[in-house]
Amino acid sequence: MHADTNDKTGFLLINLGTPDSADVADVRRYLGEFLMDPFVLSAPTIIRALIVYGFILPFRPHKSAEAYASIWTDAGSPLLTGSQKLAQEVANELQAPVALSMRYGQPSIQSGVDELAAQGVEHVVVVPLYAQHADSTVSTSLHAVEKALPKSMRHSVLPPFYAADEHSQAWGELIKQNLPDQWDHLLLSYHGLPEQHLRKADPTSSHCLQKEGCCNIPSAAHSTCYRHQVYATSTNIAEHIGLSEDQYSVSFQSRLGPLPWLSPYTDQVLETLPGQGVKHLVVASPAFVVDNLETLEEIGIQGRQTFLDAGGETFHLVPCLNADPLWVRGLANLCRARAAA
Repeated sequence: MHADTNDKTGFLLINLGTPDSADVADVRRYLGEFLMDPFVLSAPTIIRALIVYGFILPFRPHKSAEAYASIWTDAGSPLLTGSQKLAQEVANELQAPVALSMRYGQPSIQSGVDELAAQGVEHVVVVPLYAQHADSTVSTSLHAVEKALPKSMRHSVLPPFYAADEHSQAWGELIKQNLPDQWDHLLLSYHGLPEQHLRKADPTSSHCLQKEGCCNIPSAAHSTCYRHQVYATSTNIAEHIGLSEDQYSVSFQSRLGPLPWLSPYTDQVLETLPGQGVKHLVVASPAFVVDNLETLEEIGIQGRQTFLDAGGETFHLVPCLNADPLWVRGLANLCRARAAA
């Protein structure tokens, strides 16, 4: 089924971004663009610049470059090549113009908008490739899109798709296909966020992390609450697979700095699971659509070693959805429905 749109509608897929190479200079440039975004570090500009240029960029790029080098392929960045393949497959499914952009690095959001404009697109459906809402992913992407769009081009936005059957079914089927014969537990590891990001995004200013069991209490805050959407995602995936509550758990990775982040922390969970009798672990990362540094290196290399060093015996990482055919069809359906709305 083709996109239920006219020839003047196109789709802009946006992922987070990647350095141009694993060289220290390229990694430093990428981290500088990322960390200076006020949606990522919300401190005043002068303080943010002091933190980034005075305390992070002189040191972190060297370590990050080593991590990127460990996953870099002959084709380049796995995030970029995987996103490109997904965009191409979605374009084939929709039979409509599709452009890929990165919020940070290349191809830029401006280049994606220009690519669609050159094809005569007048209505852009913006597709942030994030299942759950966060200001540091969704909001910053939409802010950049609004700056890049010409006044003559109207746009609509595909909202976070954490509750969409297309997403949970694709993840559920992918996990089932990747379950080894012997496994004890499924860990769903999501990218972490500072707790203050949740409070800032709370439209009620009185719900997120301020009430016991806040994620289970109906509230308008859930529309922008990353934590609530993470647990909803996990429940939907577990139900599709047919897991009981004791067969899986949720954790948060990639924390940075001294501020409290969402917990439990993935690295600490991986250290404690073997002592709780989990020897054969399966890990999936449903915060990400395409495999990247956080899945391939942080979980696939560092996390694996942490678990095995703590007494675990086998560690199996489920790949991200990438261009899985069921997900390609599902994402195309979501795009098609948003274009027709």
